[in-house]
Amino acid sequence: MDIQNLAEAKTNILSGLTVALALVPEAIAFALVAHVHPLVGLYAAFMVSLITSLFGGRPGMISGATGALAVVMVALVVTHGVEYLFATVVLMGIFQILFGVAKLGKFIRMVPHPVMLGFVNGLAMVIFLAQMQHFKVTAADGSVSWMAGAPLVTMLGLIALTMLIIYLLPKLTTTVPSTLLAIIATSALVIFAGIETKTVGDMASIAGGLPQFHLPDVPLNLETLRIILPYSLVLAAIGLIETLLTLNLIDTMTPTRGKPNRACVGQGVANVTTGFFGGMGGCAMIGQSMINVTNGAVKNLSGIAAAVFLLCFILFASSWIEMIPLAALIGLMFVVAEKTFEWGSFNLFGKVPKTDIVVGLTVAVVTVLTDLAIAVIVGIIISALAFAWEHAKSMEVRVTTEEHGWKVYDLHGSLFFASALNFPNLFTPQTDPDEVVIDFRNARVKDHSGLEAIDQLAEQYTRIGKKLHLRHLSPDCLELLDKAKGMVELNVLEDPNYHPADNRLG
Repeated sequence: MDIQNLAEAKTNILSGLTVALALVPEAIAFALVAHVHPLVGLYAAFMVSLITSLFGGRPGMISGATGALAVVMVALVVTHGVEYLFATVVLMGIFQILFGVAKLGKFIRMVPHPVMLGFVNGLAMVIFLAQMQHFKVTAADGSVSWMAGAPLVTMLGLIALTMLIIYLLPKLTTTVPSTLLAIIATSALVIFAGIETKTVGDMASIAGGLPQFHLPDVPLNLETLRIILPYSLVLAAIGLIETLLTLNLIDTMTPTRGKPNRACVGQGVANVTTGFFGGMGGCAMIGQSMINVTNGAVKNLSGIAAAVFLLCFILFASSWIEMIPLAALIGLMFVVAEKTFEWGSFNLFGKVPKTDIVVGLTVAVVTVLTDLAIAVIVGIIISALAFAWEHAKSMEVRVTTEEHGWKVYDLHGSLFFASALNFPNLFTPQTDPDEVVIDFRNARVKDHSGLEAIDQLAEQYTRIGKKLHLRHLSPDCLELLDKAKGMVELNVLEDPNYHPADNRLG
């Protein structure tokens, strides 16, 4: 192995160690959100990270238990118990494998850039806001309040120290990731100076053994399927969306390209395996992936290393890991949030269409208020409607008169569901001469709504005894027209190479 490969391996392994440290409180927190034992979240983080790194299609991307999935799982666990969750995770993985095998992952490339921008900014805010829970304390009577006084000052000071090390150390050396050294330095200060502050151990113990194979203890009948099917579909969709968007984001940050379909299959295999070994399943983690990529780790080795280190923490080093101050990990995640947020998006105001601004802001806000899947779907719908509206307004007509007195409407644009409503307003049947021509040379009929609009216009002219001629209309349109079929001038057809997108064409 040459020096360059050794340096690359070192970068990925050390970054994997940093990611593993950051995975611990996240996995515990998400497990508590889902109302399952912390080890259920830690085992999921270990197995999902390992398997997706071995079989997934995006080197450098880190996967594990996530909050987006946990908030959906909680209702199932509370109602039916954790065994139904394990069965759901297995079925979720099967759906994700089928999605990848069907090669549907490529459609993530169709997500508009404003949606991606909103996704990134929304997740940055989610990462930041998720750290706020660590500033709360629980009293003996069970009441929860915000931290104040000396404990708050101590926490903020340690967070500031961690962030300063992460930002400033690269100016001196890049031999070791600044994120890892920041965690080590802050932890050493707290341990050896005897500083009182919240630690990982205050959340829960991470000590445990190897995950054991375990068939979900649920009845194998249709009633079980009825219970777990809706959850598995929703979880599969959320996991795939978050994974594919994270893959897309890393593609833009690195000179390499991931394989979406392979990533879907890898995630599915990971979740099926996790469900059989007592884990809560997972998907790509934007925060940990950003830590990894920022550290320069863009190989699968980083994800494998993160998984191995995490398992070692559980088996051998739980007492040491539980001594790490939460402030060090909070500071790390604050830096991740800052680096994830696209600050340049503020410069877009007034420079890009208002619709793009609305889409980006909407996706960001919905991501914070609900979840990623809903935000992306809402963003795509708004973008699609805006696209349709703009194209609807582009339908124009130029009116001329032929030598023999026929009036010619020369259409320009696309005739489809959005523009069909205004289509009749382009014509004046009552004042037109007896012979009227509509020329489609510069227009395209896109769907059934467009065909129906042509039929209705033809009926208007026929009703008042005027003759309508349709020129340069595709033969496919002729097959689907009803009332206007006899008005198409086939003898002058010059450009039949396009086809209307109608579902009756099979």
